[in-house]
Amino acid sequence: MAISLPLALLAASILIAINETGYNRSVAALNSMAQVQETRGAVNRLLQHMLDAETGQRGYLLTGEVSYLEPYQNATAVINQNLDLLRTLYLTQPEELKVFAELSRNVQRKLAEMDVSVRLRKQGNEDAWKFVLTTDVGKEHMEAIRVQSQLLLETTVQRQAAGEAQITRALVLSRIGIAIVALVGLLAFYMYLRQTTALQVVDQRVQEDLQRERDLLGRQVKERTASLAELATHLQQVREQERGHLARELHDELGALLTAAKLDVARLKSRLGADAPDAQQRIQHLTDTLNSGIALKRRIIEDLRPSSLTNLGLVTSLEILAREFGERSGLALATSLEPVELDEASQLTVYRLVQESLTNIGKYAHATQVNVSLQNYGSHVTVEVQDDGKGFDTQHIAGASHGLAGMRHRVEAAGGRLTITSAPNEGARISAMLPAVPPVPHPTP
Repeated sequence: MAISLPLALLAASILIAINETGYNRSVAALNSMAQVQETRGAVNRLLQHMLDAETGQRGYLLTGEVSYLEPYQNATAVINQNLDLLRTLYLTQPEELKVFAELSRNVQRKLAEMDVSVRLRKQGNEDAWKFVLTTDVGKEHMEAIRVQSQLLLETTVQRQAAGEAQITRALVLSRIGIAIVALVGLLAFYMYLRQTTALQVVDQRVQEDLQRERDLLGRQVKERTASLAELATHLQQVREQERGHLARELHDELGALLTAAKLDVARLKSRLGADAPDAQQRIQHLTDTLNSGIALKRRIIEDLRPSSLTNLGLVTSLEILAREFGERSGLALATSLEPVELDEASQLTVYRLVQESLTNIGKYAHATQVNVSLQNYGSHVTVEVQDDGKGFDTQHIAGASHGLAGMRHRVEAAGGRLTITSAPNEGARISAMLPAVPPVPHPTP
């Protein structure tokens, strides 16, 4: 770069200088040639007008016809204009200006000689104009005009040749300069290509190193992601197992204690007489408290591990879950549930998805209408929970929204796909698609 760039700049500067020089010289030569052409045309027109004037004058002298005076007068009228034009053109050329001065004097003398003969002819002085006509004065003047005009024309030819030579030199200079600049440009381009090739080799090596690093990082990320997903799935399974274990413990141990306490209270109530109304009231309050505790125990057990899912099936469990949510929240809740074929883990996934969605709706959505649907498409099952609440921006879900992340992981671990659709003030729709369990073919008899 330190060499090729200065070479390129130098070549460009030389090319510009050569082009400007050739252009200026060519323009000067063309202007000179244009002036030469104009001068030549003026000299030729002067000669032509002199010949026209002489022809008209002689015709009038010989015939006396006035019609011959018209070309004579027209020619003499423009001769002075030609002389003024030529004088202007030769002002910058001293040598040629001297020749033109002689030419101008001879032209004036010839015009004076023709004017005298014409006036004598008009006056009827035959001897006088014939004498003037027979003398060699007019011939000498005309011959001098021709010689001096020829000198001026030869000078214009020389000037035109000089202009053409100048243009030729400018073209040759431009040709040589362009060839030199082209060679310099080729050299600079060759050096640039070498440098570019070297940079490409270095860049290729860097890209290969970066690609290896990216591949390594990609493998590590993939392995870590798979490991984290496996760990999350394991923790989820352990959580469900612990919840199931805790539900069984509550059902067996706490249920037995509460049942025994209720039986004891029933025995005490039966032994108390009607003469102890205060004790009867206390016993009834204790019975109501035990019943509330048993209902709370059942609700906790159902939240930890829904027994209805095992005993009654997925559709019934979802109907119970929706009815209880509607009773607690006071929201209008509609269900559209179809029987489906799912394994136990997928059924629990669908139940937890609906449960978590209803919990979020009750906490955050401020909705008035909730729809829960479960559709069976044979090869797959879709579950959807939709509300008309305040919604949220799915592109800016808060980092603490572990509930949605847990839903997604649970559905993907079951081989499904979760879709979250929402917008501010437009409600939300949580839908999941899970693969259905293929029906077991019955053996033919």
